[in-house]
Amino acid sequence: MIEINLVPDVKQEFIHAQKMRNTVITFAIIISIAAVGVLAILGLFYGAQALRERIARDAIKKEFSSLREIENVDDVLTIQNQMSKIASIHQKKTVDSRLFDIISAINPAAPNNVKIASVLLDPQAHTLRLEGSAENGFAATETFRKTILNTKLEYRQDDAVQTSPLTEEVQIGETSYGENADGSKVLRFSVSFAYPAGLFDNTWKLSRIVSPVGQIDVTDSRTRVPESLFSQKAADAKEEK
Repeated sequence: MIEINLVPDVKQEFIHAQKMRNTVITFAIIISIAAVGVLAILGLFYGAQALRERIARDAIKKEFSSLREIENVDDVLTIQNQMSKIASIHQKKTVDSRLFDIISAINPAAPNNVKIASVLLDPQAHTLRLEGSAENGFAATETFRKTILNTKLEYRQDDAVQTSPLTEEVQIGETSYGENADGSKVLRFSVSFAYPAGLFDNTWKLSRIVSPVGQIDVTDSRTRVPESLFSQKAADAKEEK
């Protein structure tokens, strides 16, 4: 069977061009409708944002007007701000008075007792350095070192009673002989050690210090500082002629 195309080529091209035009117009209409929809959504969004900002500004103005009507409002707000910080300040403050209880607890009994001439507490590095003198010489310094190593701390943290060693290591510095205030020959020394981080702050509720010398019930409102615990730094020993 033979088919004969009676439509001229020019007519076919015209029909094809019409189809392409209709397709482009259809897509253009769809894109335009989508763009209008997006613009409408954006308009609603920005309108809602503007409405929220206006409501917020009106609320701020209303609260500000109410505050301005309060007498001495600046003083009231300042006091409230300070009151809100009291708890955090109390939590961060140090309890340096515990230092005297620590020194009393680690001082050996006679004849190996020592006298402290200088105390250096470093709260950042959590270290304590003591300089002093001992009449019983090296035996006293060794006893002092062992007493520190065997001292335990009992404290309450998070409603639980816990125990911690005062330190794990004690370093003895340079030693030399000298003379105390009454002219007696003594051994001058220094010791340093690292202590637990919570010892001198309010994260620990320290209750007892237990050492080979005995135990001390700690109350931060009462500090016991024996006068015999401290002395002037021993002077260099005089050379015998």
